Amino acid sequence: MKFTTTKQANKFVNVLVYGRSGIGKTRLCATAPDPLIISSESGLLSIADEDIPVIEIKDLEDLQDAYEYCKSKKAKKFKTICLDSITDLAETILSDIKENSRDGRQAYGELNEEVAKMIRKFRDLPKNTYFIAKVETYENDIGVTCYRPAMPGRTLTRDLPYFFDEVFALRAVGEDDDEKILLQTKASATWDAKDRSGKLEQGEKPNLTKIFNKIKGDKKK
Repeated sequence: MKFTTTKQANKFVNVLVYGRSGIGKTRLCATAPDPLIISSESGLLSIADEDIPVIEIKDLEDLQDAYEYCKSKKAKKFKTICLDSITDLAETILSDIKENSRDGRQAYGELNEEVAKMIRKFRDLPKNTYFIAKVETYENDIGVTCYRPAMPGRTLTRDLPYFFDEVFALRAVGEDDDEKILLQTKASATWDAKDRSGKLEQGEKPNLTKIFNKIKGDKKK
């Protein structure tokens, strides 16, 4: 039997952030403590001036190699692993699976297993983890447009938030000159979000280091 404590379990933070294209999800990586980015996208121009190390992912084998590196001693200097984006990584995995499967339903079943396994592996590393997702719009039962993290396949879209303690929506709040970009940490009528720590405000400034410290109760500046 392996014992731990609630304090030890709270040593690292796992967070999923979703939002529209160009809102600043990738830029948020630069606010994390000692980040390493694992990317299947080419849209890293927004943080080109930060000189953050990046592992580029082209297929499932690359992703597995990235995980092996992250858990090795070579990655000890990195305190936060950023996956940009989990939506694109899942689509990359799906493409690999479809090449070896003629049954579409079977392909999505394999996708669910592979992505769930991959998320748990990275999430459970002894580091902070920041997962980026695209946004999906849908209509609820009364015809209101709502927003949630997007994934390929209905099952993954439904299950994704359950993998994380923190799920935030990065969005523009307010109008015209008063508009601000904030992380919404609690669910509203139209936006999915949750803060399992219970230590965050409804709207937090987009700074992962400050948010991690707030969740862990670290008062050091």
